[in-house]
Amino acid sequence: MASLWRDEWELQPKHASTDALQRWRNLVGVVKNPKRRFRFTANLSKRYEAAEMRKTNKEKLRIAVLVSKAAIEFIKGAQPSDYTVPKEVQASGFQICADELGSIVEKHDKKKIKFHGGVSGIVDKLTTNSTDGLPADSEALSRRQEIYGINKFQESKPRSFWVFVWEALQDMTLMILGVCALVSLMVGIATEGWPKGAHDGLGIVASILLVVFVTATSDYRQSLQFRDLDKEKKKISIQVTRNGYRQKMSIYDLLPGDVVHLAIGDQVPADGLFLSGFSVLIDESSLTGESEPVVVNAESPFLLSGTKVQDGTCKMLITSVGMRTQWGKLMATLSEGGDDETPLQVKLNGVATIIGKIGLIFAVVTFAVLIQTLIGRKWQDGTALIWSGDDCMELLEYFAIAVTIVVVAVPEGLPLAVTLSLAFAMKKMMNDKALVRHLAACETMGSATSICSDKTGTLTTNHMTVVKSCICMKVKELSKPGNASALCSELPDSVVKVLLQSIFNNTGGEVVVNKDGKREILGTPTETAILEFGLSLGGDFQGERRASKLVKVEPFNSTKKRMGVVLELPEGGLRAHTKGASEIVLAACDKVINSNGEVVPLDEVAFKHLTDTIEQFANEALRTLCLAYVELENGFSANNDIPSSGFTLIGIVGIKDPVRPGVRESVALCRSAGVTVRMVTGDNINTAKAIARECGILTDDGIAIEGPEFREKSLEELLVLIPKIQVMARSSPLDKHTLVKHLRTTFNEVVAVTGDGTNDAPALHEADIGLAMGIAGTEVAKESADVIILDDNFSTIVTVAKWGRSVYVNIQKFVQFQLTVNIVALVVNFTSACLTGSAPLTAVQLLWVNMIMDTLGALALATEPPNDELMKRKPVGRGGNFISNVMWRNVLGQSLYQFLVIWFLQAYGKTFFALNGSNSDLVLNTIIFNTFVFCQLFNEVNSREMEKIDVLTGILDNQVFVSVIGATVVFQIIIIECLGTFANTTPLSMMQWFVSMFIGFLGMPIAVLLKKFVPMQS
Repeated sequence: MASLWRDEWELQPKHASTDALQRWRNLVGVVKNPKRRFRFTANLSKRYEAAEMRKTNKEKLRIAVLVSKAAIEFIKGAQPSDYTVPKEVQASGFQICADELGSIVEKHDKKKIKFHGGVSGIVDKLTTNSTDGLPADSEALSRRQEIYGINKFQESKPRSFWVFVWEALQDMTLMILGVCALVSLMVGIATEGWPKGAHDGLGIVASILLVVFVTATSDYRQSLQFRDLDKEKKKISIQVTRNGYRQKMSIYDLLPGDVVHLAIGDQVPADGLFLSGFSVLIDESSLTGESEPVVVNAESPFLLSGTKVQDGTCKMLITSVGMRTQWGKLMATLSEGGDDETPLQVKLNGVATIIGKIGLIFAVVTFAVLIQTLIGRKWQDGTALIWSGDDCMELLEYFAIAVTIVVVAVPEGLPLAVTLSLAFAMKKMMNDKALVRHLAACETMGSATSICSDKTGTLTTNHMTVVKSCICMKVKELSKPGNASALCSELPDSVVKVLLQSIFNNTGGEVVVNKDGKREILGTPTETAILEFGLSLGGDFQGERRASKLVKVEPFNSTKKRMGVVLELPEGGLRAHTKGASEIVLAACDKVINSNGEVVPLDEVAFKHLTDTIEQFANEALRTLCLAYVELENGFSANNDIPSSGFTLIGIVGIKDPVRPGVRESVALCRSAGVTVRMVTGDNINTAKAIARECGILTDDGIAIEGPEFREKSLEELLVLIPKIQVMARSSPLDKHTLVKHLRTTFNEVVAVTGDGTNDAPALHEADIGLAMGIAGTEVAKESADVIILDDNFSTIVTVAKWGRSVYVNIQKFVQFQLTVNIVALVVNFTSACLTGSAPLTAVQLLWVNMIMDTLGALALATEPPNDELMKRKPVGRGGNFISNVMWRNVLGQSLYQFLVIWFLQAYGKTFFALNGSNSDLVLNTIIFNTFVFCQLFNEVNSREMEKIDVLTGILDNQVFVSVIGATVVFQIIIIECLGTFANTTPLSMMQWFVSMFIGFLGMPIAVLLKKFVPMQS
């Protein structure tokens, strides 16, 4: 079966091709209910539709750009267009309508921008302010929303409970049984009258309704869980200036006229126009499929919703929102496309198909044998051509039994149990601060053998402070209050001036006043720490920014490992400031400010002192950054690159970022679970090694290597080196991608990778499981990830791994349980029909068994919470068989025991229970049915552990399991004692109840003997 999966039912956990998705759909046969079976699979037709929309968008933009270029030549002589402001727009206080705004951005219409007075003219017509944004007047905002719409795309309405009831009724076998019930009612009432003749038919109808409502309830609960998770996935915040205050807002609250701040990695939240900024490159591939980035500036100011900021920073004016944008229309289609199905769902669809075909053959043969017995009996009686109502009822009962064998034999619940388990796990993981974006990640994480983790914010707290500095060649401790002001008084004024100029201008952060009138620092933790240091020196952020004019900005780049700005100074002249990785910035310096505040050449003695200082800071697990500047010649243009040499070193700062509590324990837990943890960071190698040792990642036999050295290694050297690498410092995104690719392809490992930046997207995409940081992560990183770690904590990654293992094992437990019921129900009814000419389990009874093993069994076993024992096992890895030898042992052992017991009861039951009289057959069949159900209930308990002998540990902690077992027992008692006329049962004596339950219980010691004396390799 495993080889068949690999050939026919194999699916990649990530980036599965449309052909692969279509292939397994074509292979699926014997589907009882297509609507239910394929509910949680991708809608390929909608995927094709979305792909066509991307092609159309690409063509539209291409034409728009060409038209726009042609229009530039005629703009000066162009006549004003015939645009008239609609009355309702004027009445609301605006001078431009939504359609006009939409056409400007969508068609890249520079002619219309010029007609409306440029971007500043559109700002005025939208009654907003490019500095302060929209006023926070709720009435005015509501009016604006009425005219321009809201920033949400149209979603399909959530389905009500009754839709799920209707879909559950679409089950082909249930519909056939419904027809049988109707015929049974008509024939029964005609021959035996009301109400006696209606019992069999009503029994089947009641069973069908019970199955339908239990199934619909389970499916509806799942849909609610997925809906909640979808809401969480769509929570995206963006920096907005509104009412003069910079604040974080949900993108769904944005309106035309809002002023939005964009940085590297942000998703453009709506259509709009560029207001101001530097070096902006936009990736439009998500909208158009075009991979070449687009330059956005004052000349080409068009920003399209759903695109990503690849480089630079800017302010934009929102012009169109929601369904008025191409992204809104595309998302409305994509949302109906659904998630890709998971590998386990596909594999279990394969199992269901194979068993379904076997079950169909059994059902046909059983029906044929029963018919042959009936006709043979009538032939002997000489009544072959005379058919009474009783004969018709018997024939109908045989047909119902055959159909019900298909109901029981086709394990429709197998692929759906995967969805149930994943939905349960995703909901619980959400509470544990992990948001799963792709269902398959839950499964794959359980097989992970390697985790490549970032350092900053994942292993550390991401709460950074400057605790040491080396300025004017003097090292100072800054961890205590007042140390910074003392440092300021010791430094020459000229040095303090250039230092504050560097801190406050060469930054991606900002110091603002919030709504409460309090000072707030915005930006990454590193930027925040340095700005806090500047403020503690007595600096004035706004004053420094006003004093100089920004000419050029080069944002931080993980390849260059530094950022820079060019300033036009108030006294004239240009100065460039740079900040970044200590050894890289220091290498770009040829001068330094000495202890007297004078600029002197950087000689060997000074260079050694500075490198020793950097190493000392790094060995204390401090993150080190260098600040430097260079005076530029007047011929410098904003189009030129900032120089890469000739700088004067201002100083070095050491930033403390403490290790998160619990990380060491989590790393140790991973090691005991057979999962290797590697640190991949852009930091200095000494800082990385110090933190790695503190976390327990770097061991005596492990290797720490720098990215540039790793890059130079040959393939032969990498094969020896990679298994030993525990720390990679000064790594570029390409180094991380290369490491992940080798681990996956060369060493066949299942790799989880963390990332937060835009440049981490390729590695997140390449990894088996991409883990993006929820707090520090950019939207580009989150978009490429499979799981978002909402608290940026490494311990949460370990929790995700534990849940992944739990999902995998829970589904194995359910499959083991369901295969046992399948085999026994099939073999018992088939052999009984062949040997005795009758089936011991009726249609109603088989429907009840089907519900125990399908919906209720999935609820009980697929929702088992994880335990610590899971992290003491080795990971399954990439090549593990899902249905293991251990499972086959348990399935076949239990099946054999149950079959022998039921065969014994059929052959010797009357003698054993001393049954006589006209209803002895009915009593015996009731005992067989009761015994069969209790065998399944105790086997359900056995299935909680596949290898361990103790199956009762923690059973009371799983309230769902206990509730399902309790409810099944109660219903079983009601069916036997109260619903005999409908279910073809009769009340049993206490002794008969005891024997039925005892035989079921014996399955537990049988399981112990199997585990003890029939050892199997996992």
